[in-house]
Amino acid sequence: MRIPPNRFGEPLDKVAYEQLRERYEGKVERDIGVFVKILSLEVSKKGVIIFGDGATYHKVKLRVLVFTPLNNEIVEGEITDTTEYGAFVRIGPVRALLHKTQLMNDNIIYYDKSSGTFIGEKTKRRVGKGDIIRARIVSVSYAITSKGLTVRIGLTARQPFLGKLEWIEEEVQMLRRKKAAAKSK
Repeated sequence: MRIPPNRFGEPLDKVAYEQLRERYEGKVERDIGVFVKILSLEVSKKGVIIFGDGATYHKVKLRVLVFTPLNNEIVEGEITDTTEYGAFVRIGPVRALLHKTQLMNDNIIYYDKSSGTFIGEKTKRRVGKGDIIRARIVSVSYAITSKGLTVRIGLTARQPFLGKLEWIEEEVQMLRRKKAAAKSK
């Protein structure tokens, strides 16, 4: 951990925390995930000065909160934006893409651009911006952009007990009714 000379005299823990937050929070590491927050740190009071650099370098132990998206993981999030090709879902600190073919167990027959809503062909179900959805992660990839390394996540909701939360509740209630009817026979 580099402590610049212009920060000498300030509390070491405070300077280290600020420097590490700037360096890590919101950043992506391929084998680790997205650094969400630095929870705590311990900075060695002993520092080393490297010739030609007036800063001191200290060993640091960190505890960090990291979001690591995993294939087949079930996640919930809010649809924050929609386009003709799908919906973007906020899952933790990142946005994931839910392609329109993966939104529901029905074909999408209409996309209402003004409201950001997709409508199913047979069920006439609607899903769009602001809805909370449960989905499965089906792809995780990393790309280098102008902002550095970013994570790209693909989702599906075309499986039982996935989709808009109220649809899942309807499925559960239907199964309970079937189970109750089977018991009464």
